[in-house]
Amino acid sequence: MSGQDWLDKDFYAVLGVSKDADAKEIKKAYRTQARKHHPDHHPDDPKAEERFKEIGEAYSVLNDPEQRQQYDAIRAMGSGGARFSAGQGGPGGAGFEDIFSSMFGGGGQAGPRPTAGGADAPDIEDLLRMFGGQGGGFPGGGAGPAGFGGQRAPAKGSDISARTRLSFRDAALGTEVRLTVDGRTLTARIPAGVHDGQKIRLRGKGRPGPGGAPAGDLLLTLDVTPHPVWSADGANLRLTVPLSFDEAVLGTRLSVPLLDGGTVSVKVPAGTPSGRTLRVRGKGLVTAKSTGDLLVTVEVAVPTHVEGKAEQAVKDLREALAGEDPRAGLAEAAAR
Repeated sequence: MSGQDWLDKDFYAVLGVSKDADAKEIKKAYRTQARKHHPDHHPDDPKAEERFKEIGEAYSVLNDPEQRQQYDAIRAMGSGGARFSAGQGGPGGAGFEDIFSSMFGGGGQAGPRPTAGGADAPDIEDLLRMFGGQGGGFPGGGAGPAGFGGQRAPAKGSDISARTRLSFRDAALGTEVRLTVDGRTLTARIPAGVHDGQKIRLRGKGRPGPGGAPAGDLLLTLDVTPHPVWSADGANLRLTVPLSFDEAVLGTRLSVPLLDGGTVSVKVPAGTPSGRTLRVRGKGLVTAKSTGDLLVTVEVAVPTHVEGKAEQAVKDLREALAGEDPRAGLAEAAAR
């Protein structure tokens, strides 16, 4: 993504959070927006997928402390005294990338317009160094950019962007993918526990740097295909398991599948209502940072047709429980 993209896009507004929102608020807002705008819920809206991608893009930047710091710095400069236009020769003069490309190796000569993740896009770390950000100095420090005093080390190569699609299982367990980017075939290791719309940075997988300088990075956006049974909730795994009426009333033990192909025995206490969630600790996603739990939601299956002894048994049960009212107190509570 280019500096102009970050200058133009308000990721806080996309997620509906304030600029001082903490990581927990950002994560909660992302989940809300992602559920609301998921393309599966808007099959007739051609722009739904684009909105969904914007939400994922905003979260991937604001959820990464380093990228968020860089994004805030770029936006702060753009809202200050300097103003940058989006293109060359426009009313505001040269574009954001044009100005900084000329400072960082462009030599002031006209060239091709920078593109998001393209070879001519300015390096954000260099941009921050110029304005006193991480790793940079000013005149006299020996590390300042050319034109500001001192000798500047060769800039690393440009970052590039790519997308890849993963199955839910591969995203949950981790995998390796092969990508063709800029005519090169790359192998990328995807860590366990990634989510739809997440971006991961692959160091040194971008374009080679000039004069033997280090290569840039590859910013890889992940599109995760939903699973018909499993879903992820942070590091926790969720699934819903059907339960017969007698199992819910009398209690039972269920053999529940695990994502890695095994099974686990889950005790269902007598009198368990439909919709209750049972937790199996340590059987969720295993990531570099944590191990989640398995959350099993039971759903009582109601027979669509009963006859003979089964029908009589249900009638006998209704008669035996005639004194119990499951809706007792509902009217009074609703009138408050």
